[in-house]
Amino acid sequence: MTTAHICIMAAIIVYLGAMIFVGYLCSKNNNDSSDFYLGGRKLGPLVTAMSAEASDMSSWLLMGLPGLAYLTGIADAGWTAIGLAIGTYVNWRIVAKKIRRYTHVAGNSITLPSFFSNRYRDEKKILQSIGAIFIVIFFIPYTASGFAACGKLFASLFGVKYLPAMIISALVIVGYTTLGGFLAASTTDFIQSIIMSIALVIVFVFGISTAGGIDAVADHARSLPGYLTMFTTYDPTTGTEQAYPLLNIISMLAWGLGYFGMPHILLRFMAIEDEEKLTLSRRVATTWVVISLAVAVLIGVVGLGMTAAGEFDLLEGSASETIIVRIADLLSKHGVIAAILAGLILAGILASTMSTADSQLLAASSAVSSDLLGSILKDKETKKESMVADKITLLLIAVVAMFIARDPNSSVFTIVSFAWAGFGAVFGPVVLLALFWRRSNWQGALAGMICGGSMVFIWKYGISKLGGAWSIYELLPAFVVAIAANIIISLLTKSPSREITDEFDLVNQK
Repeated sequence: MTTAHICIMAAIIVYLGAMIFVGYLCSKNNNDSSDFYLGGRKLGPLVTAMSAEASDMSSWLLMGLPGLAYLTGIADAGWTAIGLAIGTYVNWRIVAKKIRRYTHVAGNSITLPSFFSNRYRDEKKILQSIGAIFIVIFFIPYTASGFAACGKLFASLFGVKYLPAMIISALVIVGYTTLGGFLAASTTDFIQSIIMSIALVIVFVFGISTAGGIDAVADHARSLPGYLTMFTTYDPTTGTEQAYPLLNIISMLAWGLGYFGMPHILLRFMAIEDEEKLTLSRRVATTWVVISLAVAVLIGVVGLGMTAAGEFDLLEGSASETIIVRIADLLSKHGVIAAILAGLILAGILASTMSTADSQLLAASSAVSSDLLGSILKDKETKKESMVADKITLLLIAVVAMFIARDPNSSVFTIVSFAWAGFGAVFGPVVLLALFWRRSNWQGALAGMICGGSMVFIWKYGISKLGGAWSIYELLPAFVVAIAANIIISLLTKSPSREITDEFDLVNQK
């Protein structure tokens, strides 16, 4: 093992150890399930903002987006980034304060499914159970993809076998999340967002310097037909310009709709100590997202400039997603300090993956422990016993996720966009109508969840096969169907009770 590899490994080990230590510190603040799953609603504005966005972006920010820009230019990556930036801002602007207020008033709800049941006085907990089932369906494989990403990163860097690398990474994530719960996940996500930011800056500056400067990067990008426009793309196989149809633009922008239904993001809104501080959180989060997405896209362009300068071979297909890993490896060859910085960059990739996996793990385990089995597990338990049940559930979920991620050649990564569509369609319309429509009722909410979730599967594996306009991203049609079902069924069934509408009016008076 070279000196560079030793420095990189040392930096990553220090980082992983720090995350476990944070989990230990946060464990002292957990006294019951509300603390474990919602941090006792004590998050500060900066931790709320940065942990929400770190848990959102995952390794896609440092791997997928730069790789997309590297291959085909800025159109695909750019429209996706714009859709996500708009979705981030609108979610913080119209949903954050109201869901913080409503979840506190409506039975002090600590999970998204429990909010639905409390909001509509669903005494049989049908909404809570169905919501929890959808969370498990979409989140366990999503968590597995995070475990797999960590394993692949270590395996490719140090030449170790994938399976033990994946298991060790998963155990670290499970370790600090089990110790400290939501507070640990949020605090580590805040730290991880800082590391991700530093990694992006180092890669961007070093990449431009190595490629011969901004002018050299820009000149090379301009020489590729369709590479630098938002309405055409560059085809690397033929070296020609290709049209970027309106359908593709709509599909990429539709990613922004997913934010309204992401449990791990909405939980951050619910957990802040003071709803008035969400204004500061919104400004911090939106600024970070816009800058980070823009830099990630530009890194793809800079990476191609480095290839043109002969720094490394052309990356084809999925190999383009390793662009930041290649840049970090190149940086590590410039001395000990540079190798430590390279380790920080790779820790940033690891951080981006871990920050999403820990939140998904908590959301999935809360769905089982609190929403599905809550009445069975906790009727006669003390607060401490209840937390033990929560942690055991989390461990069992993690074991299932590790089992799914055991195959390095599995297509678990393809589930990420599908899961995003699933959450957006199942929960997004229900959240919006629950917060903003007085007439909505539990029957409409149930119909919206089931129709939205079903349509994601039907569109993805059936209708989209017809091609053409039918190949649009499944989130958009599923979202529309869910909204329509919710409204129609609400209007066809009994109006909500006076108690429910009075509570709605109380929340909206503030």
